[in-house]
Amino acid sequence: MALIIGVDVGGTNLRIGVVEDARIVHLQSLHTDFARLFRGNPANIAWTRIVDTIANPLAEMLRLYPQVSSIGIGFPGFIDPINKVVLQSPNLPGLYRVDLASDLSTRLGKLVIVENDAAAAAYGEFRLSANEESLIYFGLGTGVGGGLVLGGQPYTGQRGAAMEVGHMIVDYTSTARQCGCGNRGCLEQYASASGVIQSYTLATGVEVDTIQIAQLGREGDINARAAFELAGSYLAQAIAHLAKVLDVSQVVIGGGLSNAWDLMEAAFNDRLQNDMIPALRRNVAVRVSASGDQAGIIGAALLSEF
Repeated sequence: MALIIGVDVGGTNLRIGVVEDARIVHLQSLHTDFARLFRGNPANIAWTRIVDTIANPLAEMLRLYPQVSSIGIGFPGFIDPINKVVLQSPNLPGLYRVDLASDLSTRLGKLVIVENDAAAAAYGEFRLSANEESLIYFGLGTGVGGGLVLGGQPYTGQRGAAMEVGHMIVDYTSTARQCGCGNRGCLEQYASASGVIQSYTLATGVEVDTIQIAQLGREGDINARAAFELAGSYLAQAIAHLAKVLDVSQVVIGGGLSNAWDLMEAAFNDRLQNDMIPALRRNVAVRVSASGDQAGIIGAALLSEF
């Protein structure tokens, strides 16, 4: 089988995998903070540094595996479905219409294809699953991403903005949180890692990461548990509405925050059954990904062959 490379670009991590027959044979993970680059530098300088950060480890990987035929990149943002240009990334303010595929292909001398990161993860979950023709994917990371596979094919929409589930508005109150997309009350302001941190910080005045908040929650901390319960409740609300529109019976929850699913599950289940229409109740199977964050890499790699 041919070797291909998949890259999962996250808010705080860059994961690169050499893929053969839908399995990773070599994996590298690097810590990143691309959002901070855009906050502290002009957009053109920040973009050059992002390209360098991705290209340098890829070049090293290609030296080890020169037989690689193509590279797929899962990138957070709106990706033009025709020319694969990154149109915008709400969590990277100042990023507009950049051609990551062309920039990397020129540097590396390989075919590079860019897809939305959650769309890539959805396709990876589909390829790793058995007996599923369609599924919805929610990735709970720094933000909240979504992907959809219908009849075995990834669906990204006419303009590459399909399944931007993190920007579904779930809070219509006067105190709804401001989102990077420009709206207020978006799902990712509550059900992402940054959203859980914000919930806990607003309640306590203390800012710690989600690993610490989860530990506190499991030890009985009321504010920590409330932060995760709010995330679970709003996530269920979004999934219930989406299920009414798409009528897809399989939903996969992935991303780093899904490691704290035990703290979200009860509130999630209560809200899901409350908001789901009777015809769909108990007919939508929701499961936490078992791929260990590999679905995004595998999906990106496999999509580079489309």
